Parts: sequence; structure tokens; C-alpha cells
Amino acid sequence: MEQNITQLAGKLLIAMPDMADPRFAKSVIYLCAHSDQGGMGLIVNKPQIQIRFTELLDQMQLPHGADTPDIRVHTGGPVETGRGFVLHSTDYTSGLGTLEPGGGIGMTATLDVLEDIAAGRGPAQALLALGYAGWGPGQLEQEIRQNGWLTCDPRDDIIFGRANDHKWSGALKLLGIDPLLLSATAGHA
Repeated sequence: MEQNITQLAGKLLIAMPDMADPRFAKSVIYLCAHSDQGGMGLIVNKPQIQIRFTELLDQMQLPHGADTPDIRVHTGGPVETGRGFVLHSTDYTSGLGTLEPGGGIGMTATLDVLEDIAAGRGPAQALLALGYAGWGPGQLEQEIRQNGWLTCDPRDDIIFGRANDHKWSGALKLLGIDPLLLSATAGHA
């Protein structure tokens, strides 16, 4: 059965076991945008191990206190790795622009969301990603047809949960797939 690949914004992309690009091996990506012009998403299961949120705030000279939430900083993808994007619950919207791709998730890429999180006025759930994954026109659709990705609806525990090592297998289980039994060979009915 071939996947419907026309409506992907707001979905999760789950890397197949034989993903050739090591930057995306066992990745789970929340797709923020998708159209005939291409796609843009954020990896949600690859945490940055060298930087914490408060250290990033210090580097940006943004005020914060002892009660500043310790949100996870992730590698969002290989494109524009110095740029930050915040995936968050839809209880928060930025006055400067929040995109709501679907699945009850918002994405804000303006400085005010970081200031609001640091001040305790931010969203109930948030994940900061540095960089993003991008696809040109038709590229993502082709990768899906070539068995590179599976898709499913997002869930908060997959996106915002702290167990990054289990997000890939957890996303597969949303589809009823046991990762140990998953074949790397594509088939179409």
C-alpha cells in the first residue's frame, strides 16, 4: 500500500532502518511545511549534547533566572544550523508569527518565544531545534517512494518527550510496526 504523500505538513517522518544519510539515521522529523515547492522539518530525537538552553540564552545575552525551564536543545537538521526553531504546544502564539502546521503543534522562529520561555511565559511544552531539514520540489516525495521514510500523525510524547533514544521505535509503534521486524525492502501492492 503506497503512502499518501500529498498532505505531509504536520506529520512525523520516520527514517527507515537503511537510511543512507547518517545525519538522518533513526530520525524522527516533525514536518513543519510541505508543498510543491519542497518541505521543511525539524528532527525531534537528536539532542545537542554540548549546549543547554540556559547556555544558549547566555550566548544570546537574554535574561533568565533560576526558574527558567530546562527545555531540550536538539539538532533540527543540517541546514542553517545557527538558526533556532521552537516546536511548542498551541497554548502559545507569538505576536511576531507562529506557524501551526497541524497535529496540535506550533512552530515559532522568532526571538520572542525564547524570551517568553526564559521568563516563564512560554508554552507548556517546547523543544528548541538548531537547524532544519529541507527538501527541494519533489525530493521528499521521491524519498518516500524509494522507501526512505514512513509517515504518521504526531504525538506529544514523541515530539516533546525526554526519552530521545526511544522516539524512533515509539513512532514506529504508532504505526503498529515492531522495529525488529521492519524490512528495508520496499513493496507496492
